[in-house]
Amino acid sequence: MDIRTFKDAMARVTGPVAIVTSYEDGVPHGTTVSSLASLSLDPAMVSVALDNASSMLNIVRRTRSFGVNILAVDQHESAARFAGPREERFAGSGWQLSSCAPRLPGTSAWLHCTVAADVAGGDHTLILGEVVDCSIGDNAPLAYSLRTFGSLTPHPPRTTPLSLIGSNLTTDTR
Repeated sequence: MDIRTFKDAMARVTGPVAIVTSYEDGVPHGTTVSSLASLSLDPAMVSVALDNASSMLNIVRRTRSFGVNILAVDQHESAARFAGPREERFAGSGWQLSSCAPRLPGTSAWLHCTVAADVAGGDHTLILGEVVDCSIGDNAPLAYSLRTFGSLTPHPPRTTPLSLIGSNLTTDTR
């Protein structure tokens, strides 16, 4: 398999953009991720993938706690900054400590999680987090697709009932 083709194929998957944060020894830490997924409702859980070579993975493992700042559509510059040099990530962000993790203002949503498990997966580790607190903002979420930031445009309301989509519309003649 050609790895470039794989990367191009995965670039076509639209995903959320979030900044995973943690707080250790009086210092805020954070990194941009697009590998955030809802995992479970009971208990409420999410998963995030962190690079095995990142310092963030070790910090989350030690603190057993992390925040998920789901970025709003106008926060693409924050996404880029938290993917860059560590020393500049929190500069001018206006972050506050909330539920033991740095919280950024103006996000679309906020989650505070405790680490339930971690699962190795190639060059990343999947962190399974139990959500212990969350809130939502007023701003639409930021999306990432085709190596660029954007937002989703809602489709017009459906005219076909969901119960008919994909159903077998043949008449039973028994």
